[in-house]
Formats: sequence, C-alpha cells, structure tokens
Amino acid sequence: MNTSRTSEPHYDLIVVGAGIVGLAHAYTAARRGLKVCVVERDAACVGASIRNFGFITVTGQGAGDTWRRARRAREVWGEVAPQAGIDAVHHGLYLTAFRPQSRTVLEAFLRTEMGRDCELLEPAEAARRAPELQLTGAQGVLYSPHEMRVESRTAIALLARWLAQAHGVEFRFGEAVLEVATPRVRTARALLHAERVVVCTNTELHGLFAQRLAPHDLRLCQLQMLRVMPQAGFRLPGAVMADLSLVRYHGYSQLPEAAPLLAQIQQEEAESLAHGIHLIVVQSADGSLVVGDSHHYGAAPQPFASERVDALILRHLRETLQLSEATVTERWVGTYPSSARTDCLIDQPDDATRVVLVTSGTGASTAFGIAEDVFAAW
Repeated sequence: MNTSRTSEPHYDLIVVGAGIVGLAHAYTAARRGLKVCVVERDAACVGASIRNFGFITVTGQGAGDTWRRARRAREVWGEVAPQAGIDAVHHGLYLTAFRPQSRTVLEAFLRTEMGRDCELLEPAEAARRAPELQLTGAQGVLYSPHEMRVESRTAIALLARWLAQAHGVEFRFGEAVLEVATPRVRTARALLHAERVVVCTNTELHGLFAQRLAPHDLRLCQLQMLRVMPQAGFRLPGAVMADLSLVRYHGYSQLPEAAPLLAQIQQEEAESLAHGIHLIVVQSADGSLVVGDSHHYGAAPQPFASERVDALILRHLRETLQLSEATVTERWVGTYPSSARTDCLIDQPDDATRVVLVTSGTGASTAFGIAEDVFAAW
C-alpha cells in the first residue's frame, strides 16, 4: 500500500498502551503542549492497572528512584484526581508490627529519609485512631500520612476520559500496534506518524521490541486478590498492612534490621512466604474490602487461582482486623512483568523511542514520577 506521509495521522507523541504507565506518559506530554495519541489493543483497559488495590503507596517503596518517584506520583495524583472526577476513597497507611523484631525494623525505617512525617504509634494510641485494627499482641503500628487510595476499576477510565476532554489526547482503543519504527507506527488499522513513541505494553514481553527485552531476564508475576464484605458499619481509617510486608517492600526489607525478622518469619510463615503473600487491605466506597495478595512467578503463569492461597490471605486478614463477618464476593488474578534487577525498565531503542515497563507491581504508585523522568532525560 502506498501511503504518503502527508496522509498519515501525525502526532508529537504516540503512546502504546492505555494502562496507568501509558496514561502517565500521555498526561506528562500533554502538559508540555504536545499532541498525543494513545493506542490500546483492547477495547478498554482490562489489565493490571484495574486489577490492583488502587493504592498509591509511598511508604516502604525502595530507597532511591522508586521512593522518589512514588513521592512525586502521589503529588500528581493529588492534583489530577479531583480534576478527573476520581474520588480519593481514603488516605494514609497503618502497618501493624506483631513481632518485636518487626518493631525494630520500623524504628530503623523511621531513622531514614523515607520515614519522614511517619509515626510509630503505641498500641493504645493506634486503638484510639484505628479501632478496627486487631491489636492483641501488637508491638506498635506505623502510621504514614502519604498514601492515597482510588478505585482503580473506575479511575483508569475516568483518567483517560479526562485526558481526552481536557487535554485533547486522542485514544484509539481496540487497535493493536504491529510495528514501531519511529516516526512510523503501524497498527492493525492504520499507519500513524509521530516524532516520538513510548511503548508501555506491560505483560507483552514477546511482541514489540522483544529482542531488546530478552537480555533483561523478565518474567511474569501473577497475584491473587479478593473483595470481601465485612460487617455493616465497618470503616477503615486508611490502608492496612502487617509484618509480612516488612520482608517484601524494599524500603523495609533492605534494611539490615530486616534480616532477623525474615529468618523468624521463614520459620513461622513458611507457606505464606512460599506463595509470596503479604497483606494489603483497602476499602471501597461501598464498604467492601479489597484484600491481597500473593506472588507466583514464571514465563507463563497458569491462569488458575488457588483456594489454599486465598485461605492464607484471609487468615492474615482476620488476624489483622476486627472482623465479625468477612464474606468473599469476588476473586481475581492480575499479572505484571517482574525483574530481580530493577523496579522499572526504561529502554532506548533509538533517540525517538522509549520502552517503559514497571517491573515491580508499583505502576499506580510510581508511573507519574517515571513519566516525568523519561521526558526530563529525553
């Protein structure tokens, strides 16, 4: 087909992928006055960006770039959400330490830059602020004011709609991108033209730029999550975590004080660790709790949820919150790319093209910060 360059739709930037990482780049570019098009293979965003907690997590993110990007992303979410009609369902984080060594880790964390504005609450004070917490035997509770929670199932669509209406971003849903050779982008329906292209295709590791991704030893991580309805009137004051998060989130786990805690948990919770379980609980506007999660890795994780894994997650839930009822109303799995080397992969096939993958499951928490870094270095 002979298509002249003048007949091709022309943009300053094409973003491949309409998950949160792609939308963050679209927003950052639009704010700089660029003409932006987002091309998404599915008819709507149905991947990891809507299958998560909607939890913009700062506290506990890995020291350095990840924590810095999370701090900035939280600021951007605070600016963007009200403009896009996205409700902040709740704010803050309560992390209960049930083991003395867990408290030691939290005390060490508070001595770092990352502990800024956080508090270590004694159990009596935690009970006053968050009576829904199960504090029997608790050694203390870390409180962080930084976190924010949105309903990811609706927030992503609202963000895309706002980008289109307020910033003129064009969306081409249901259109697979077959080839990127900037300035040309060939889709299943058209030949597009852009001065720059950002590829944010999440779990599609064997498609666009597969040869460049291969040396990074990426694998897929599959997680299990649940929606649980508690007793009537139950309200969380913020997101909730517990001890297992201290040996998973790098902001805690990479502290020297975390090593003895990991050894203890390996003895006491070997099965939970084997399934990559740590507890996160957030609440939706209807009162239901979004609960998770687990982590299983491989080149092609099987798409089948384990009842045993769900049972373990629910046990940790009941041990952490004062629930008289906990009825499971939904179960699902999510998948994201994972790397043992980095939390975010930014690859540069050429001067005009970037491939950006969040490889740590922290897309909602860091994407806006990542996008600003990408454009600042471009």
